[in-house]
Amino acid sequence: MKRERIEEIAEILDKRGKMTLEQLEEFFPSVSQMTLRRDLFQLEEDGRIIRIRGGAMSVKEVQKVSGEAYTKKTTINTDAKIIIAQKAATLIEEGYCAFLDGGTTAMYLAKEMPDIKCTIFTNGLAVAMELAQKKNIKVTVVGGMLMKDNLSTASPASKHYFDISNFQIAIVSATAFTPENGFSCNSQVESDLLRDVLKKARQVFMMLDTSKVGKINPYAFADVDDIDVLVTDGHLPKEYKDIFDEHNVVVM
Repeated sequence: MKRERIEEIAEILDKRGKMTLEQLEEFFPSVSQMTLRRDLFQLEEDGRIIRIRGGAMSVKEVQKVSGEAYTKKTTINTDAKIIIAQKAATLIEEGYCAFLDGGTTAMYLAKEMPDIKCTIFTNGLAVAMELAQKKNIKVTVVGGMLMKDNLSTASPASKHYFDISNFQIAIVSATAFTPENGFSCNSQVESDLLRDVLKKARQVFMMLDTSKVGKINPYAFADVDDIDVLVTDGHLPKEYKDIFDEHNVVVM
């Protein structure tokens, strides 16, 4: 019975793409909300859905625009990414101009953002697609070479683009961090773009789930002193938090 219900939930999500928990309750009036939540947890563990705030999205829906590699990344450390996204969503206020990178945490942030009048620059295609569903947000996609594994763009020409555009804040993420090596990623052209972004922004917010702490990637783009706020999932080891405190970086 349970397995049949889970399969039915998966089929409904595949057909409809995305649903809230309340909508699922309408389909299963005799099933408690807690049981439905457990079913969604099971489907996420099976790699068939992605939990989002208030509901779930079919993996097939994400694959329509993102492809297999990016979709796989969205299912890793989902709880941490959602926590970080919910915190980061409070940082963008009405009237702001902000830059969001193309990472999967930024994609969750795009889902969590309120539909307020603001302007978002991004090099993330999945991020732009998510923001496009909100009627009040103006979205500008920074062009360049498409990096298929994370569905983002980057180009040496981006620097010239940033010379003629303005944004108050940058909300970016890293795939690795150590105090000695800083924040790093796997692409040189992406690291160059992020360095230009950080120079342009008045305030820099770094999203970092703690599974990335203690790891090193080939291309560093920022040091602790380059950021103003670190947005984490709440599991940052004390020795690392002390380092950010010493550099007057706020940890959320």
